[in-house]
Amino acid sequence: MGVVKGLSRAGQGGRLRIELPGVAGELKNGDSLSVDGVCLTVVDINGGVAGFDVSHETLKRSTLGELRPGDRVNLELSLAVGDRMGGHFVQGHVDGTGAIDKIESNPGDCIIWFSVGPELSQSMIEKGSVAVDGISLTVVDLTPNKFSVAIIPYTLEHTSLGTKKAGDRVNIETDMLGKWVKKLQSAWSGRNEPQDTGLTEESFRAKGFE
Repeated sequence: MGVVKGLSRAGQGGRLRIELPGVAGELKNGDSLSVDGVCLTVVDINGGVAGFDVSHETLKRSTLGELRPGDRVNLELSLAVGDRMGGHFVQGHVDGTGAIDKIESNPGDCIIWFSVGPELSQSMIEKGSVAVDGISLTVVDLTPNKFSVAIIPYTLEHTSLGTKKAGDRVNIETDMLGKWVKKLQSAWSGRNEPQDTGLTEESFRAKGFE
């Protein structure tokens, strides 16, 4: 985790400064870093503190605009070619935000329910992947506007989820496969006017997909 040093606004964007214990030595200007699940670019780094320019779109779509000095954020270096993959592919392109609905603590286990809009839940499936503040998690239960995940003690100890409470907002990135399926379904139902790619429901059925 990193510690927020400050967020200064400049026009509709801003400059976010974060102390990066443990990873600062691996970064240089121009490198990418996931901050609470948002892919940002290092624009300056000095003494273990890095600066990131944050666009209006990022501030609007994520929780970064709500950060205050002292807040802890999840950090993850970019996946390098050839690295071992320990979760699902997370692009750092946040789809929107959700809020913690309730936390059910059990011995050795914790279930957290999140409230989200239907535009996000429609891209999820039970036992599918979802990123919450950049953490690769598995959907346990799903309703039209809520989903739950099971959190192990290690995750609570090493990420900001261990400090969250009901009502706190989080960044949500749905699985990229779900987004493509949703896009194709929308095209087939006539809600969009896609370019002619040659992909049709009949062509998928001919290949054995049902």
